[in-house]
Amino acid sequence: MDRIFLHGMRFMACHGVLPHEREVPQTFEADVELSLDLREAGETDDLRSTVNYAEVYELIRHVIEGAPKALIEALAEEAAAQILATFPRIRSVTLTVHKPAAPIAGIFADVGVSITRDRG
Repeated sequence: MDRIFLHGMRFMACHGVLPHEREVPQTFEADVELSLDLREAGETDDLRSTVNYAEVYELIRHVIEGAPKALIEALAEEAAAQILATFPRIRSVTLTVHKPAAPIAGIFADVGVSITRDRG
């Protein structure tokens, strides 16, 4: 299966379990991989035969910069569901949401969740 990916998308938003996380914006990052057949797009050089990367980016931005959620799992689930609902060519989506400044008492480079959802 072919894939399209967008890595390192960065957004400011207010998500988290703790009260201050829902008031003070922090950085969230996202990576997405879309599985679909790209043969027709490659052969025809026609945008209608693939998925517009800018539209995928905007959908993810809208979810992450949208209504506050307690869990990044919920952000990933909502964005993945919307991607599959919006783009019928996509067979599966893998979405990783990073919260590099998560309030954890310790030294770490990154915290995140990664989910894969397939078209039913």
